[in-house]
Amino acid sequence: MTALYALPATEIAARVKARQLSATEVTEAVLARMDAVNPAINAVILPLHEEAREAARAVDAAIARGEDPGALAGVPITIKANVDQKGHATTNGLVLQKDLIAEQDNPMVATLRRAGGVIIGRTNTPAFSLRWFTSNNVHGHTKNPWNPGITPGGSSGGAGSATAAGIGAIGQGSDIGGSIRYPAYACGIHGLRPTLGRIPAWNASGAERDIGGQLMAVQGPLCRTIGDIELAFQVMTTRDARDPWYVPAPLKGPEAPKRAALCIRPEGLNTVPEVEAALRDAARRLQDAGWTIVEIDSLPPLREPARLQSQMWLASLPRGGMALAEKENEAASLGVYRHMIAITPPADLNSFQDALTKRAGFVRQWMLFFEKYPVVICPVSAELPFPDQQDTKGFEAFQRVLESQLTQVGLPFMGLPGLTVSTGLVNGNIPVGAQLLAGRYREDLLIAAGAVIEAGGTPATPVDPAL
Repeated sequence: MTALYALPATEIAARVKARQLSATEVTEAVLARMDAVNPAINAVILPLHEEAREAARAVDAAIARGEDPGALAGVPITIKANVDQKGHATTNGLVLQKDLIAEQDNPMVATLRRAGGVIIGRTNTPAFSLRWFTSNNVHGHTKNPWNPGITPGGSSGGAGSATAAGIGAIGQGSDIGGSIRYPAYACGIHGLRPTLGRIPAWNASGAERDIGGQLMAVQGPLCRTIGDIELAFQVMTTRDARDPWYVPAPLKGPEAPKRAALCIRPEGLNTVPEVEAALRDAARRLQDAGWTIVEIDSLPPLREPARLQSQMWLASLPRGGMALAEKENEAASLGVYRHMIAITPPADLNSFQDALTKRAGFVRQWMLFFEKYPVVICPVSAELPFPDQQDTKGFEAFQRVLESQLTQVGLPFMGLPGLTVSTGLVNGNIPVGAQLLAGRYREDLLIAAGAVIEAGGTPATPVDPAL
């Protein structure tokens, strides 16, 4: 019999609504799981036992009254520490913000609550939500439950680690350069970066000041099943007038051919054999299900968008951002900022405007490409999940990390969606998978293709943390 903490969100919600389980039963099981395994991985930096119990009791009471408890009835959820949650600090991994208490919920948090979700805790993020690794001076270091020697990813590393370990069925994350897709990849689960404008998100506290974030940052789910990705995504897209970028696009677009482009080495990426094998495995799974797979050597531009994305990230540094990083004095993030400046100096006003102009041209190229190939299969990263803290090993090590993450950094510049689908393990404890891309507002295509790939096998989760 499957432990209650291991149940997918879709099953929890269905069984709670049918009164086969109570939200309280599920919540107690997940809180016990968190108490048992979180000390080994430090994924949840603020457990919320009593708040979770209160929310679960409210779900059970609504059902007892014959009311609809919501699409996420009793589903345990974690919230990233850079997102406003009323009554709690929006630290963004910063000592400087440890007392920045949110006075209201972020729209996405409010939506999850209204849908009957039970928030069980807040998850770790690197300082400034900056890195593909997760550590900081206020909450400490998050570990990967599969293997403590590799990164859990970042910046939603706490969400990825917690979800993989069975601490919640849905981990809320945010992605401006891979911060959902990479933790999902590193932790052997799935993660969706939706189209810009899909999910309302706004922090009244002023925290999560993503550099260039108004142009590229989005929120989305990390889950153990594609079905849960779909459920969480559908709920998260609920309208909220506080977000001026929200677009009420339909969740399902017009029919598209089951045709996917497979690109192993976009823009000359040095994809390692293990990742190539995972990509070809994902393509075979789709092909066996009736999809047409066309292997191509190149995709529309990613390298120049990645460079411009980096410039926009760094645009706030001369305007006080670097002074803030120096004041926080967190060695890893400060080092990353300095390495990025050396590689791509911050934009001046003219180059910032030029980047916005170029962005429209890149979006056009990608949208025309998707007319021919509705789905793309490409690397999440050119390499397997990195040794933990690899980016702190000097400038050359950081350059290697940055280059390997090309598809993660380049994609958000165009506001496009991407889905990480976990496919297996290397050497028994190193997750690997594939990234799927599609046109704007075509998450439905990603989810459909992801479900086919998932059916061919994924790492068995939840996983007990390795010590």
